[in-house]
Amino acid sequence: MLNVHNLSVSFMGTDLFSGITFKLNKGDRIGLIGKNGAGKSTLLKVLSKDIESSGTMAFDKDVQIGFLRQDIDFVEGRTILEEAYQAFEEIKEIELKLDEINEQLATRTDYESEGYSDLIHDLTDNTERYELLGGYNYQGDTEKILQGLGFQREDFDKLTDTFSGGWRMRIELAKLLLQNNDILLLDEPTNHLDIESIIWLENFLKSYAGAIVLVSHDKMFLDNVTNRTIEISLGQIYDYKKPYTEFLKLRGEIKEKQLQAQKNQEKEIKQKQHLINKFKAKASKASMAQSLMKQLDKVELIEVDQDDNAAMNVRFAISKEPGKIIVEAENLSKSYGDKHVLEDVDLLIERNSKIAFVGQNGQGKSTLAKMMVGEIPFEGNLKLGHNVEVGYFAQNQSEHLPPEKTVLEIMEDAATDGNRMRVRDMLGSFLFGGDAVDKKAKVLSGGERNRLALCKLLLSPFNVLIMDEPTNHLDIASKNVLKEALKQFNGTLILVSHDRDFLQGLTSTVYGFKDKVIKEYLGDIDYFLEQHKIENLREAEKRTVVKVDKTSDKKEAYQMSREQEKQLKKLKNKLSNIETQIADLEKEIAKIDLELAQNYDEVSVRPNFFEKYKTKKAKLDTLMEDWEKIEAEVANFK
Repeated sequence: MLNVHNLSVSFMGTDLFSGITFKLNKGDRIGLIGKNGAGKSTLLKVLSKDIESSGTMAFDKDVQIGFLRQDIDFVEGRTILEEAYQAFEEIKEIELKLDEINEQLATRTDYESEGYSDLIHDLTDNTERYELLGGYNYQGDTEKILQGLGFQREDFDKLTDTFSGGWRMRIELAKLLLQNNDILLLDEPTNHLDIESIIWLENFLKSYAGAIVLVSHDKMFLDNVTNRTIEISLGQIYDYKKPYTEFLKLRGEIKEKQLQAQKNQEKEIKQKQHLINKFKAKASKASMAQSLMKQLDKVELIEVDQDDNAAMNVRFAISKEPGKIIVEAENLSKSYGDKHVLEDVDLLIERNSKIAFVGQNGQGKSTLAKMMVGEIPFEGNLKLGHNVEVGYFAQNQSEHLPPEKTVLEIMEDAATDGNRMRVRDMLGSFLFGGDAVDKKAKVLSGGERNRLALCKLLLSPFNVLIMDEPTNHLDIASKNVLKEALKQFNGTLILVSHDRDFLQGLTSTVYGFKDKVIKEYLGDIDYFLEQHKIENLREAEKRTVVKVDKTSDKKEAYQMSREQEKQLKKLKNKLSNIETQIADLEKEIAKIDLELAQNYDEVSVRPNFFEKYKTKKAKLDTLMEDWEKIEAEVANFK
């Protein structure tokens, strides 16, 4: 699909990467990894032809590329559905043509004229093309993907202008997933997704037919989605056909072998050099010395992959010992206009608790964090305990850095007399050494801004740490350092995060936010995900549960339930059979669609081709109707 050869990109005379060569094949799902600033997003922009580079890129004919950029620009005044439908440009154009043709056919009466005949011909051609492109299915597909990415059906008719940047990014992602692209380039697709949406996206991408190149700092997402890893490090790439964790292990083994081979080679060279020095002084041995020197000249020195080991150094120390109760709240409620986010919440958080706030976006996680630090008003009672000092890292903390001030100025402004002398040392620990402290905030990358915001947080004393999405824009190495620092933190920790791998081993309690209430799960994130999955299944099963009259005989109730279980099993078997037929038919139709798309003129002239094609489509529609009826019977089973 794509052959990249000797690719190089430079900024201000410095190579970001040079001489990169690799191939991208159908079915490749590549995780593009590396430290912040290594050039991952730049490489995606090069592959999408957004920016120029030296070297060559050879694409297969008619390859379509979809690119999820970090910066998006929507036309104002469109609803979510209208914006998502922009993924189907040709379908929308054909819809307009069909409307015009049908309007003319409804008003004209010259049925025998050539013009009327041409209209009928145009109607047939456009209808067939519309059907071929999936015109009868695109609206349903759009709704499924929007819901998979966390939108509610009642959101569909709301204007995109009323949604935050994170939600607008989801709309852009939905458009990309709806298009029939051959190559998907995704830059941090999980940054604004909640856990449920991330899991949905994983499943979608695993079955994607084309090729995918994605930048992500979510290790679990990389392991679950990718089958190949390309690391950019110090201007070079390391390419292995393994997901992230397996890649790390394999690369470590290869480096170990390289080091051993290099060590053996250096020993051999040293021995030969010793012999050369010994023999060249003797006339009788001069020819032997010359021979050894020629051998050394031909030796290709073994090079060892150099790791970029620069990592920030973080340590969170508690300011003083607080009382046993950290936060106590009763009847907490919060609304934004007509939208009720939290309702009558009671809460008690004790000293040294390690808590994760988890749930879909918009369920009140960040809202509760802001309420705890007194950033927003609310209804009810909330009280912090004795000696509690809160350190708060907001989700958009890095966005509030003054753009025109330098890294050093920002830190000095926040410093106190007690820690002002340590500012430069602290910045060095967060990888802001040398001239980096003179950079203005506006030129910092997302990862650099997050590191600076974390460094600034350490200037204030705290014994309770509340962090809202602290890993956004941090590379994997920095996330690992932050995670280790939080493990060593002896105070109370409250984390709002959708990063499953980051949360593993950090918290012992999970607060699940859903439908204006908070449910406590006494376990880690894996326990929560397991319980959450079971609860979702139970919710689905509630529609099929038989409510038995408590006054009736238990034996009769049991027999009645058993009989209904048999009926339900029959319905489910029917449903499964129909689903298999639908899947087979959809594969056949997709194969025909592909043939038509690749060679329309040859395929369309086959005897009775369109009649057979329409028959399959009609059968599929019938099966879908049957499926809906039986699914409704299952859902409403009593």
